[in-house]
Amino acid sequence: MRCVLSDGVTLVSDHYYPSSAHHGSGPWPTLLMRQPYGRDIASTVVYAHPVWFARHGYHVAIQDVRGRGDSEGDFYAFRHEGQDGAETIAWLRQHQACNGRIGMYGFSYQGCTQLLAAAEEPEGLLCIAPHMAAADLYYGWFYHQGALRLSSALGWGIQMLREDARRRNLRAASDRLEAAWGNVRAQSSVVPYGKHPAIDDPELPDYVRDWISHREADSQEQTFWSELDISGRYDKIQVPALHISGWYDAYLDGTIAGYFALRNHAGTAFARDHQYLVAGPWVHIPWGDRVGDRYLGPAANVDTDGLLLRWFNHWLKDSREFADEPRVSYFAFGADRWYAAKEWPAEAALTLYLHSEGNANSRKGDGSLSASAPVEEEPRDVFVYDPEVPVFAPGGPQAMSGPLDQIAMEMGNNLLVYTAEPIAKTMHLFGQPRVTLYAATSAASADFTAKLIRVTTSGRAEFLCIGIARSSWLFRTSGYQPDAIQCWQFTLEPTAIVLEPGESLRLEIASSAFSLYDRNPSTDVAPQDADNWNWQRSTQQILHTAQHPSALHLPVSGGAAW
Repeated sequence: MRCVLSDGVTLVSDHYYPSSAHHGSGPWPTLLMRQPYGRDIASTVVYAHPVWFARHGYHVAIQDVRGRGDSEGDFYAFRHEGQDGAETIAWLRQHQACNGRIGMYGFSYQGCTQLLAAAEEPEGLLCIAPHMAAADLYYGWFYHQGALRLSSALGWGIQMLREDARRRNLRAASDRLEAAWGNVRAQSSVVPYGKHPAIDDPELPDYVRDWISHREADSQEQTFWSELDISGRYDKIQVPALHISGWYDAYLDGTIAGYFALRNHAGTAFARDHQYLVAGPWVHIPWGDRVGDRYLGPAANVDTDGLLLRWFNHWLKDSREFADEPRVSYFAFGADRWYAAKEWPAEAALTLYLHSEGNANSRKGDGSLSASAPVEEEPRDVFVYDPEVPVFAPGGPQAMSGPLDQIAMEMGNNLLVYTAEPIAKTMHLFGQPRVTLYAATSAASADFTAKLIRVTTSGRAEFLCIGIARSSWLFRTSGYQPDAIQCWQFTLEPTAIVLEPGESLRLEIASSAFSLYDRNPSTDVAPQDADNWNWQRSTQQILHTAQHPSALHLPVSGGAAW
């Protein structure tokens, strides 16, 4: 069906209807998904086909967003989704199959279309279910504490531009994009990536180039990001939301931060009190019982369609079947089971301090973690960062994610490894770890990464979560100084793990996690403009003394396990 917007653009949607034999002649409550990948797909990579929801008594509309599929107009990611979504909802309320009660669902970009439409406060929208998305695009989708999420931003940008090239009949641009898409994991190695030939075509839309060039969060002078998301308009959201995140999803931080933002700042007490979060053990796609090379057990195979059905039945059919669901549900690795929490934990509860005799380089080194703070002068740990030979992301240069074994990657001397003693009793971590690093670096611009590892009794070094901070972001107000000791305090992404006796924790410190994040050139050259002609090596030093106690702060439920 066709919805004509106020500016004359026509959007096209497919509609699915309940059987009148089982659900009456209508009208019915309506589920809406707005997405840019072809409405026939309807996110069936993770959800049941719309026919399934129709069989359960819903009128379902799957719409091509502006400039995609059969819909008219020009696509610029995120820009038009608020108003277009609100106008679509107003149109749906007049549809003969709609009883005026509407919910939205979808993951990734389709999650953002929900948040943006809801911020327009359209009448009839009663609930949303944004999964693996971000309310704040700068912090939660594209940048992580100053570093560009390179592999996801560039890979997704290439994917989206392919349809733009075809719609504009740009054959040469299309051929370049298709060639890049055919080997998308290798594209992060193209330098300078800001001039990647597949995206650097003036006849293509400029949204990918804009993501790369707008490296700073919004300010009074610049409002690029907040014009695309709801980060300045949380109070406009007045509906309940069911947020689903994955511990190894690229947008994990963004999803959980969106839950926090609406839990605290949605426009009504009713909306604030009805935000729910499910944190599962998944990557972006698929959602199941295997992540990377790990089998997670049957509990990881959650019936997300059934969960959605209960959600929509509660809000759109007044069934009350979601009334007893916990505010937060999360899957904890190790135990490989689900837990319920009344709220997200507020603070890290246990501090482990970094120690060494000055040779924490690699797993062969002498780095350790201890609950005892340094009491004497310990030698500094030193490593060299080389942008041409970066430390790779947890999944290697292809930046695959999951609880992958890091044991082989820990052999390089260009990272520091600190390992705690095996624990004596079960320890439950849930929340957001953070680090305090007292460091000095010779670089004009620097990064530090922190990676948390679970060491099993068999010696497997399982990746849990990672964080990064770029000097230009961390010291944007206080000022960064090369060769000076400064305190780097930053968070890692959230996680949940139950460690058993005999297992231990490990912290890896480096200055890159390529290609998950873009490489810092260590110079004043912008990362997107840098290549091996202006990359520069730098020397990094980590201190752990009584005066400079570098530490790992852990969100432990209950007491210490040593």
